[in-house]
Amino acid sequence: MELRAVLRDPLGSVDATQRAELEREITEACRAEDWQQAATLSIRGYGPEILGWLLATSGREQDASDAFSLFCESLWRALPGFRGESSLRTWAYRLAQRSLARLARGDIRRRARVVPLDAVDIEELAEQIRSRTMPFLRTELRAEVQRLRDQLSEEERSLLVLRLDRRMSWDAIALVLADDEPTAEALKRSAAALRKRYERVKAKLRELSRGLVPPE
Repeated sequence: MELRAVLRDPLGSVDATQRAELEREITEACRAEDWQQAATLSIRGYGPEILGWLLATSGREQDASDAFSLFCESLWRALPGFRGESSLRTWAYRLAQRSLARLARGDIRRRARVVPLDAVDIEELAEQIRSRTMPFLRTELRAEVQRLRDQLSEEERSLLVLRLDRRMSWDAIALVLADDEPTAEALKRSAAALRKRYERVKAKLRELSRGLVPPE
């Protein structure tokens, strides 16, 4: 597990740069009416985070899995009607929400669904996403991550987020965490101290995690 996973869900979403590129590729596939490609890109790019959201929402792995299958099939069928009034990501989450609602109402029986032959590859892709993603969403792992987070101080969490997630330089972090306007020399000393503290925090996490967080 990456160290940044201690601070957030084990499964992260696509970052802003990746999302912009993914949206562009999906839009191009839709314009070309290559629905197979558009569906594949959508499920591969957004499927893991949507599956994680379905599990967090439903609280039941089987329901999340069934809703995810229904979502993938719904996306395949609905893509020709996507008008681009929102991002594909937002639209996909709406489909996932509706799939979960339909499942909760009992409108769908998974075994009774008839998947069109041309959507078989999409169903296979959905199964690949499930098999790779579900292990990271298990209750035991989430509980372990939460346990580690709870044992960090607010300052330690702040330091790790600024360095790991925001990728700030040490001078920038020192400035962010400074109480006043430091001199250049004071900023340099603070940056060096923060770097050392960061290493201590990482060592602490490895000790607490019993090997869950590997050395870099």
